[in-house]
Amino acid sequence: MTLPTTLYYTKDHEWIRVEGDVAYVGITDHAQRELGDIVYVDIDTLDQDVAQHAVFGTVEAVKTVSDLFSPLTGTVLEVNAKLADAPETVNADPYGDGWMVKLAIADPAEIGGLLSAEAYGELVGA
Repeated sequence: MTLPTTLYYTKDHEWIRVEGDVAYVGITDHAQRELGDIVYVDIDTLDQDVAQHAVFGTVEAVKTVSDLFSPLTGTVLEVNAKLADAPETVNADPYGDGWMVKLAIADPAEIGGLLSAEAYGELVGA
Protein backbone atom coordinates (compact mmCIF):
# COMPACT_ATOMS: atom_id res chain seq x y z
CA MET A 1 0.00 0.00 0.00
CA THR A 2 1.25 3.45 -0.92
CA LEU A 3 1.42 6.18 1.77
CA PRO A 4 3.13 9.36 0.52
CA THR A 5 4.94 11.03 3.41
CA THR A 6 4.15 14.52 2.05
CA LEU A 7 0.43 14.10 2.77
CA TYR A 8 -1.69 14.21 5.91
CA TYR A 9 -4.31 11.57 6.70
CA THR A 10 -7.51 11.12 8.70
CA LYS A 11 -8.94 8.19 10.65
CA ASP A 12 -11.80 8.28 8.11
CA HIS A 13 -9.30 7.39 5.33
CA GLU A 14 -9.07 10.74 3.57
CA TRP A 15 -5.75 12.29 2.60
CA ILE A 16 -4.90 15.98 2.29
CA ARG A 17 -2.18 17.77 0.35
CA VAL A 18 -1.61 21.34 1.56
CA GLU A 19 -0.49 23.94 -0.98
CA GLY A 20 -0.36 27.33 0.70
CA ASP A 21 -3.87 28.25 1.87
CA VAL A 22 -5.60 25.52 -0.16
CA ALA A 23 -5.73 21.76 0.19
CA TYR A 24 -6.49 18.89 -2.14
CA VAL A 25 -8.53 16.09 -0.59
CA GLY A 26 -9.05 12.50 -1.67
CA ILE A 27 -9.40 9.00 -0.29
CA THR A 28 -6.43 6.85 0.59
CA ASP A 29 -5.09 3.89 -1.31
CA HIS A 30 -6.27 1.73 1.60
CA ALA A 31 -9.82 3.12 1.31
CA GLN A 32 -10.08 2.63 -2.45
CA ARG A 33 -8.84 -0.96 -2.09
CA GLU A 34 -11.40 -1.67 0.63
CA LEU A 35 -14.22 -0.14 -1.43
CA GLY A 36 -13.34 -1.96 -4.63
CA ASP A 37 -14.21 -0.65 -8.09
CA ILE A 38 -15.45 2.92 -7.75
CA VAL A 39 -18.33 3.62 -10.13
CA TYR A 40 -19.58 7.06 -9.07
CA VAL A 41 -18.45 10.08 -7.07
CA ASP A 42 -21.14 12.52 -5.89
CA ILE A 43 -19.96 15.88 -4.55
CA ASP A 44 -22.57 18.64 -4.37
CA THR A 45 -20.76 21.01 -2.01
CA LEU A 46 -19.03 23.21 -4.60
CA ASP A 47 -18.72 26.81 -3.30
CA GLN A 48 -20.04 25.72 0.10
CA ASP A 49 -18.42 25.94 3.51
CA VAL A 50 -17.82 22.58 5.16
CA ALA A 51 -16.82 21.94 8.75
CA GLN A 52 -14.01 19.63 9.74
CA HIS A 53 -15.37 16.05 9.86
CA ALA A 54 -18.56 17.03 7.96
CA VAL A 55 -19.69 15.06 4.92
CA PHE A 56 -18.78 16.78 1.65
CA GLY A 57 -19.88 14.02 -0.73
CA THR A 58 -20.14 10.30 -1.32
CA VAL A 59 -18.26 7.68 -3.26
CA GLU A 60 -20.08 4.70 -4.70
CA ALA A 61 -18.38 1.40 -5.33
CA VAL A 62 -19.75 -1.89 -6.58
CA LYS A 63 -19.97 -3.06 -2.95
CA THR A 64 -21.24 0.03 -1.11
CA VAL A 65 -21.70 3.79 -0.83
CA SER A 66 -19.41 5.68 1.58
CA ASP A 67 -19.49 9.22 2.90
CA LEU A 68 -16.54 11.53 2.29
CA PHE A 69 -15.52 13.56 5.35
CA SER A 70 -13.71 16.88 5.21
CA PRO A 71 -10.33 16.74 6.96
CA LEU A 72 -10.43 20.51 7.56
CA THR A 73 -12.88 23.36 7.83
CA GLY A 74 -13.03 25.36 4.62
CA THR A 75 -14.80 26.23 1.38
CA VAL A 76 -14.99 23.78 -1.52
CA LEU A 77 -13.35 25.70 -4.37
CA GLU A 78 -13.29 22.99 -7.00
CA VAL A 79 -14.53 19.47 -7.62
CA ASN A 80 -12.34 17.21 -9.75
CA ALA A 81 -14.22 17.22 -13.07
CA LYS A 82 -12.41 14.08 -14.27
CA LEU A 83 -14.35 11.98 -11.78
CA ALA A 84 -17.70 12.65 -13.46
CA ASP A 85 -16.66 10.69 -16.55
CA ALA A 86 -13.95 8.51 -15.04
CA PRO A 87 -14.61 7.69 -11.37
CA GLU A 88 -12.24 4.74 -11.71
CA THR A 89 -9.43 7.31 -11.65
CA VAL A 90 -9.72 7.12 -7.85
CA ASN A 91 -8.77 3.43 -8.01
CA ALA A 92 -5.97 3.97 -10.52
CA ASP A 93 -4.36 7.07 -8.96
CA PRO A 94 -5.84 7.90 -5.53
CA TYR A 95 -3.06 10.37 -4.59
CA GLY A 96 -2.78 12.05 -7.99
CA ASP A 97 -5.51 12.44 -10.61
CA GLY A 98 -8.02 10.81 -8.22
CA TRP A 99 -8.25 13.81 -5.87
CA MET A 100 -11.84 14.77 -5.00
CA VAL A 101 -11.99 18.45 -3.98
CA LYS A 102 -9.85 21.54 -3.66
CA LEU A 103 -10.57 23.27 -0.36
CA ALA A 104 -9.79 26.80 0.86
CA ILE A 105 -8.41 26.25 4.36
CA ALA A 106 -10.29 28.25 6.98
CA ASP A 107 -8.29 27.21 10.06
CA PRO A 108 -4.68 26.12 9.39
CA ALA A 109 -4.34 25.05 13.05
CA GLU A 110 -6.55 22.03 12.27
CA ILE A 111 -3.73 20.56 10.16
CA GLY A 112 -1.88 19.76 13.38
CA GLY A 113 -4.60 17.27 14.34
CA LEU A 114 -4.19 15.17 11.20
CA LEU A 115 -2.18 11.96 10.99
CA SER A 116 1.26 11.53 9.46
CA ALA A 117 1.85 8.76 6.93
CA GLU A 118 3.51 6.71 9.69
CA ALA A 119 0.59 7.15 12.11
CA TYR A 120 -1.98 6.35 9.41
CA GLY A 121 0.02 3.28 8.39
CA GLU A 122 -0.10 2.05 11.97
CA LEU A 123 -3.86 2.67 12.06
CA VAL A 124 -4.52 0.51 8.99
CA GLY A 125 -1.81 -2.06 9.67
CA ALA A 126 0.40 -1.12 6.75
